[in-house]
Parts: sequence; structure tokens; C-alpha cells
Amino acid sequence: MRVLIVTAGSRTAAPSPEAARSVFAAFLDELGEGVLSAAAAGTDVLLTAFGPAPLSRLVAQGLDIPSAGVHLAPGVPTGEFPPPGWTVAGELTAADNVAAGREVLTRTEALCADVLRRLRARLGLPAAEGSAPGPPDDWPIFHGYSPAVVSRPADWPAAVQVTGYWWPARVPQWQPPDLLVDFLAAGPPPVFVGFGSMTPAHERLHDVVAAAVGRAGVRAVVQSGWAGLGPAGDDILVVDDLPHDWLFPRAAAVVHHAGAGTTAAGLRAGVPAVPVPVLVDQPFWADRLHRLGVASRPLPPAELTADTLADALRSCLARPAHRERATGLARRIRAEDGSAAVISFVTRLEAQRESHS
Repeated sequence: MRVLIVTAGSRTAAPSPEAARSVFAAFLDELGEGVLSAAAAGTDVLLTAFGPAPLSRLVAQGLDIPSAGVHLAPGVPTGEFPPPGWTVAGELTAADNVAAGREVLTRTEALCADVLRRLRARLGLPAAEGSAPGPPDDWPIFHGYSPAVVSRPADWPAAVQVTGYWWPARVPQWQPPDLLVDFLAAGPPPVFVGFGSMTPAHERLHDVVAAAVGRAGVRAVVQSGWAGLGPAGDDILVVDDLPHDWLFPRAAAVVHHAGAGTTAAGLRAGVPAVPVPVLVDQPFWADRLHRLGVASRPLPPAELTADTLADALRSCLARPAHRERATGLARRIRAEDGSAAVISFVTRLEAQRESHS
């Protein structure tokens, strides 16, 4: 069984709005051509992330191959909460939440409109006429996060599931650097600080981190990441990318951008968090961590100073309830087998294909 998984990689923004639109349009063209070429080369089932889903569904339809969504954040409208990335002041009604979710689907498809038209022509499909945004209700969608973190909304179609997290494989024979092992052994568990591929808008972010660590009286392992963090201090160790499943259980707390993957790793490790969300789904996950009682109040980059970060660290570490709730939640998450539902779906399709061959 040949499975094609479609994700949308990161792109560096162009310096002007006009140039940014041109770069993004070229990226979508490249993505559409890539999905079509890869699928046509011999794909039995196509699995797609939320962003490229309109392109992926159309290609799968045109080539008559089964497809499904594999989303890392809620991607279906619901009355129970607004969609990730939706920013509005105050509480929304259930109807408002659904309308916001549909608006996100409409905007996503509008971004791809030109590429979708060209793909329809390439595939010999008729033009779309007034269809509702998003997939049909019977299109399978698997959400790769724990129902203990975000429960499945009761108003979602039956084909939409929340499976539990999907974990990346550890690199074979990986060993931690000796410098890191020595640092961990030299004192109490440190906090982890890292923002992944995000670059919070702060000219001296490394100075903020260094000062906050000192004022909070903690040790820290700082991941340089795309922000190029390099704070200096006797109680600070700067590292490159490391497996979070190895490092986080050895940390006292994790300061991160609340991306889906880093959020999941922190939850599985059972450690409290200080979320510093930047964009898209990150404010959603940061708010969820806080509501679950495993994190301090989200600290947006606009509010990030040495004092606010130090206060958040002290608050996070001084409350045993954060650690207790994180530990209990981690037990539930580790007991789940998130990949089982997706594997079962692909296995059923393979059995059907073989029965018809």
C-alpha cells in the first residue's frame, strides 16, 4: 500500500505585501503540482494536513483514489469553541463559533482558488459551482491530539475522529551530548526554553531569557532554534535540536511557543509549561494548556519581558497543582494509541483494494 502524506512546509515571508503574495502564489502552484505528480506516480491513498487539504482532496477526486484528513489541530467547524487562529474579544455563541469555523474554511479555499481552477482543468473535472466550503461530512478526518486535551465536539460528523497523539520516531542510536548530560547532573532539573521555528519579535530575546532565568533563580537548557537564541550565563546551556521526548521529562518546566508538536511533547512528559504563543494555532494550544491547569497564563510576545517571563516561571514552578495535573494528564496520554485509527483506516483500504484486484 503506497500512502502519500501531504503537508505544507514553512516559507520565509517576502519583504513587501506584493512580493509576499507573489511568493505565496508560487508556493501554492508548486504544492499543487507536487501533490498531483506524486499522487499520479502511484498512490493508493492520500492523507493530507489541513492547509493543503483543498488541493489534496481535488487531486484524489480527479485520480479516483481514497483520501483523508490528518490534522494536528481542530479543523472542522463546531459550536463548542472557535477555530484555532480565530482572534476575537469576548465569548462567542455556538452559532458564532460555527460561522467562524466556516469562515476559516472559506478563506483557506479562497487562497487556493487559482490553483484549484488549474488543477480541475488538468484533471478534467467540472468547475465548482456554489459548493459549501470544506469537505463533505462523510470525508474521513483524523485529529492527532488527545481527547483528554480537546474532547471531540458532539456536533462533528461521524467521519471525524480524535485519535490521540501521533509521535515521531526517535532517531536510531541517538545519544545525548556529554555536555548536556553533565549539565543535567550538576544541579536541580532545569527549565527548557525554546521557540522552535518561531522568531518572536524581540530585538534582544536572548538577553530577556538570560535575565529571566537569573531573576527566577533557575537553571535552563535553551534551544537556539530559528530565533538563534544564545543567552549567556553560568546556569544556562544552549543546545541545538534535541528529541523532546528525551529532554522534557528531565525538565522542571518548559517555555515554548505552544506549537502543536511541542505542546504534545510537554504534555506527554508531564511537565508544566509557560506558553509564549506567536501565531496561527499556537494561541489556541496555549489557552488550552492554561485551562487544563498545566500552564501559567499565556504570555504573548508583546508582553514578553525579563520580568514577565521570570514571574511566569516562578508562578509555574511554585504551584504543585500544575505538576500534579500535568502528571495525571501524561498518564492518560501515554495510554493512548493515536496512530491505531489511521493505520486501521489504511489497512481497510488495502484489504478492499486487494479484494477487487
